Amino acid sequence: MLVRLLYASRAVDTNPQTIEAILAQARAHNTSSGITGILCHGAGVFLQAIEGGREAVSDLFGHIQKDPRHKDVVLLHFEEINERRFGGWTMGLVSLTKVHSSILLRYSERPELDPYAVSGKVSLALLEELMATASIVCRP
Repeated sequence: MLVRLLYASRAVDTNPQTIEAILAQARAHNTSSGITGILCHGAGVFLQAIEGGREAVSDLFGHIQKDPRHKDVVLLHFEEINERRFGGWTMGLVSLTKVHSSILLRYSERPELDPYAVSGKVSLALLEELMATASIVCRP
């Protein structure tokens, strides 16, 4: 059974090398676990969607909650799905420094990423728009 999980967290270290290390580790693990998804980050906040088998996604989220590189980890949305929405990425990346502020403003009160202030469905809609507008990069 396929599931999609969406969570938010705050980065303990916003150094670009740390973000790259998180991505590299995710891509290596996700390929062998059948997990796909995207990671959106900006202003020290992560918004991530992960898709795959229920057990694999649950195990990964448990690791993320314990990962010292993340704090304030919050589950935003969880659902059973018929098909993957982000299946083209072992872990796609959206850096909000490259996204026009009008896209963010469409989904929140201010033109910044704050998944803690909106519903999980709104955050998922934002990720889908970022995908539709080709804002997702790093498709290995």
